[in-house]
Amino acid sequence: MPAVSRDLIDLACRAADEAGAILMRHWRGGVGMELEPDGSPVTEAGREAGEAIRAAIAAARPDHGVLGAEFGADRPDAEWLWSIDPLDGARSFLHGRASFATLIGIAHRGRYVLGVIDVPALGERWIGADGHGATHNGAPVATRPCASLVEAVAGSVGPDWADEEDDPLLAPTRDAMRWQLFGLEATMHGLVASGALDLAIDGALDPTDIAAIEPVVRNAGGLLTDTAGNPVDAGYAGRIVSAGDAAAHGALIALLGQGR
Repeated sequence: MPAVSRDLIDLACRAADEAGAILMRHWRGGVGMELEPDGSPVTEAGREAGEAIRAAIAAARPDHGVLGAEFGADRPDAEWLWSIDPLDGARSFLHGRASFATLIGIAHRGRYVLGVIDVPALGERWIGADGHGATHNGAPVATRPCASLVEAVAGSVGPDWADEEDDPLLAPTRDAMRWQLFGLEATMHGLVASGALDLAIDGALDPTDIAAIEPVVRNAGGLLTDTAGNPVDAGYAGRIVSAGDAAAHGALIALLGQGR
């Protein structure tokens, strides 16, 4: 597969820098919010960060499309499509937790090729780009081997009221692994890429979330699929699983199948 150009990586990082600076100005500052019909919050900080990312893309790559968690889609049929979530983990952001992130991903003709997971409050950034591998704060990272679920440590969605519908699916995993860690949000996928976690099981996500995560995990040597084990492309929305080891991934997919 062709390597992503260095200038695209640099552009994504500049956009993440700008978004992170905006979020940190508002964090723990009593920022205003509105509630969507499903109860999810939309913040002034997220909107401002989203505008900054879009402006950076438009100035450097006006022919590229943008799909955003805020402000919708612009040229969604473009050859190069950016998917952005300027403030992933808005509830954590609003209540002073540091696990919120800016997620920036790029798809080329429907295939994810570049992802940035930026966690500004913790000073952590994962980048995954085809042809360049994956890095954490500039240092190369790789997933770790773990063939057995019994020995696996996983990040997991929930526990949360919104995850109650996941219970039949996720219940078999609770006792199958060494440990499960909750509340890590998008960071858990970066930790899989870094070899700190073996697996990550996430809830129903939009492409604006998945676009950043998939290239990071895959370019670190892992794999990201839906909960049936199918690869995901730029049109997929739903639950995802990240894994550092193909054997552990296969065992987890088989286990999740028991909850269907």
